[in-house]
Amino acid sequence: MLLAARRSTKKPKPLKPRYRRIVLKLSGEALKAKGSHDNISPEIVAAMCEQIREVHALGVQLAIVIGGGNIWRGLSASHRGMERTTADYMGMLATVINGLALKSGLEAVGLDARVHTAIRMDAVAEPFIRNRAVHQLDKGHVIIFVAGTGNPFFSTDTTAALRANEIGAEVILKATKVDGIYTADPMKDPKAKRYDRVSYTECLTKRLSVMDSTAFSLCMDNKMPIVVFDMMAPHNIRRVVCGEPVGTLVTS
Repeated sequence: MLLAARRSTKKPKPLKPRYRRIVLKLSGEALKAKGSHDNISPEIVAAMCEQIREVHALGVQLAIVIGGGNIWRGLSASHRGMERTTADYMGMLATVINGLALKSGLEAVGLDARVHTAIRMDAVAEPFIRNRAVHQLDKGHVIIFVAGTGNPFFSTDTTAALRANEIGAEVILKATKVDGIYTADPMKDPKAKRYDRVSYTECLTKRLSVMDSTAFSLCMDNKMPIVVFDMMAPHNIRRVVCGEPVGTLVTS
């Protein structure tokens, strides 16, 4: 009885993060509840921000790149006849809306969030300046990068790869609705197998379309690791940051 009592008072070991600075890539579609007509679910945003708060509490510096596919997808619109450049700029504006929603959610859980935009719109966001972003990260702010790279024909996956290298991040965490990279679409092929680890070259040659080829190539050239994981599982961002075997690691 006494031994059991002593064991029950033992404090758990503190969590130790593997990474000091990360870029979290979120899709716009992740903000939309399944079957809902609303483009942004406040409940989903709140759940995401709580996961981000958990990681921030470990002392990890976080920058976020958010997509806009829940509101507008430039490539899809161009396939339906819209001029591609215009369609892409509309998609960049959609990411700004999502970024502001995320900022509001992060502030609601007690974090100081800054929105940095690649297209100037001073009334709602700061222009992206690398040194300023790094300084704010060092001060404990969460940075949200919006408006993509500011150029058409580039995805927000490429934005994540670019910004991660610019700010000296140690890893890109690519949040998805599945628990990693598979040999085929697991929703369509029940025999699809999940990779625990895969190389950049395999991703490119086998066209494993979790990120676009430009993003993969930029990460490969600069040796930037990527972890692809399921965002919806509880505490998964924290688990990845602390080095647990979650999702798929993409590396050289």
